[in-house]
Amino acid sequence: MGLWDYEGMRVIVSGGGGAGMGAATVTELANLGAEIHVLDLKEPPVKVASYQSADLKDPDATADAIKKIGGPIHALFNCAGLPGPPFSDLDTMILNFVAMRHLAELGADLMTDGGGAIASISSTAGSGYLANIAKWIPLITTSGFAEAKKWCEDNPEAIATGYAPSKEAICVWTHYAAMDLATRNIRVNCISPGPTDTPMMPAFEDFAGAEMIDMFAQGAGRRSRPEEQAYPLIFLNSRAASYVSGENFVTDGGTLGALMTGKLELSFDAIDNNLA
Repeated sequence: MGLWDYEGMRVIVSGGGGAGMGAATVTELANLGAEIHVLDLKEPPVKVASYQSADLKDPDATADAIKKIGGPIHALFNCAGLPGPPFSDLDTMILNFVAMRHLAELGADLMTDGGGAIASISSTAGSGYLANIAKWIPLITTSGFAEAKKWCEDNPEAIATGYAPSKEAICVWTHYAAMDLATRNIRVNCISPGPTDTPMMPAFEDFAGAEMIDMFAQGAGRRSRPEEQAYPLIFLNSRAASYVSGENFVTDGGTLGALMTGKLELSFDAIDNNLA
């Protein structure tokens, strides 16, 4: 059993079907020897220990699926998500954040005294979260699925457009939850990918335009591939990251770093035109 493999580890991957980042995560985890349990509406790309078609927006269906998998669970990968339009703001917020947190809480309860790890997929679309922590604290401190859903229903302005708000909430929750989870020897982290060629990309392009999407891929000069996001996600839940928790790991090819240091400037006129 080495630092970099998953031999002897039972893991859950939500959103592990189809052909996106979750599917890439499942494929690589299989190569690393993990016992994989997938929750998704689409079948996983490789043979896994179990697959359940579950609507994660239904908290009872999620709880039933987790009960079937049983413990112990050593790592949870939250990869399920909606792109925003054409889906409603509320559905996007529920699946991307509320259901993610619900699954994390259920998964944590199956992690033994030996601990475990939780890694989720946020996005650089949520990179404004540092300026909005106070906005999201009332949501992330709600108790349970129903209360969090009601907060979203009661605050339509806060969740407007769905995708970016949900990704901000993931980052804030990751920072906030780390200290309490540490008392249970559980680590929690997230990655914030830049533009990545997944099955959701056409929806992003329909909403914002391909030109604007590519503006946020200028750091590396290209969009990433799903497996290039799976690798850091898998690292964060591995034994090699045993002292890493509460982190938002930006995996955008250097674009945000270039923006922060003035190396790169975006044309906000172009952004406004695309979103008009």
